[in-house]
Amino acid sequence: MKIENSVALVTGANRGIGLAFARELLARGARKVYVGARNPETVTPAGVQALRLDVNNPQDVAAAAALASDVTLVVNNAGIAQVGGFLAADSEEVARQIFETNFFAVLRMSKAFAPILKANGGGALLNVLSVASWVNGGDLAAYSASKSAAWSLTNALRHELSAQKTQVLALHMAYVDTDLTRGFDVPKTSPEDIVKRALDGLESNLDEVLADELTQQVKLGMTAPRPSYLPQVA
Repeated sequence: MKIENSVALVTGANRGIGLAFARELLARGARKVYVGARNPETVTPAGVQALRLDVNNPQDVAAAAALASDVTLVVNNAGIAQVGGFLAADSEEVARQIFETNFFAVLRMSKAFAPILKANGGGALLNVLSVASWVNGGDLAAYSASKSAAWSLTNALRHELSAQKTQVLALHMAYVDTDLTRGFDVPKTSPEDIVKRALDGLESNLDEVLADELTQQVKLGMTAPRPSYLPQVA
């Protein structure tokens, strides 16, 4: 899919990776960029069209689909995370909350906009996933599980939407320098670099983008004698 003259919608676009997507889409010549946020007043890039969009609210999603009926690219970026393992006292509550945003909202947005993409020639869905789709060390247990589910959803949508010629791209990356990872003392990639690699992959008609070296290593290690998703023995 070509970005130039496209009409894009980015969820969770008031900061971090979503904000970087909005800016880069404009820089690459997108004709219009809708940006969704719970509070549209927090959307800062010049040249975008802000939408009041809580992806967990079905009414907001339906209203966005009615307003943005010219969309050819949907970037499902909105996501949340919380530190903690599955044996924590509040793990069920935390998991439900995280799955609502990281899985069910992606499903909700995809269902709402699939007919619009079809009507506009096919277009594309770009789902922001994670290296945590494949590896769950327990520190971000519910987040990792939600991203695994979102990866499976993305793979299913790729099959279901192929007949209408909608490209479905999965973006995987490790730590990105955003508010979400502020408390992690680890090497991080800039949102701008991640987004550029993602959009390069989209324009190259890829199904999957592994946007940093760690993600590439983990994916390669999935078929190792001791796969990367198992605890590694020193």
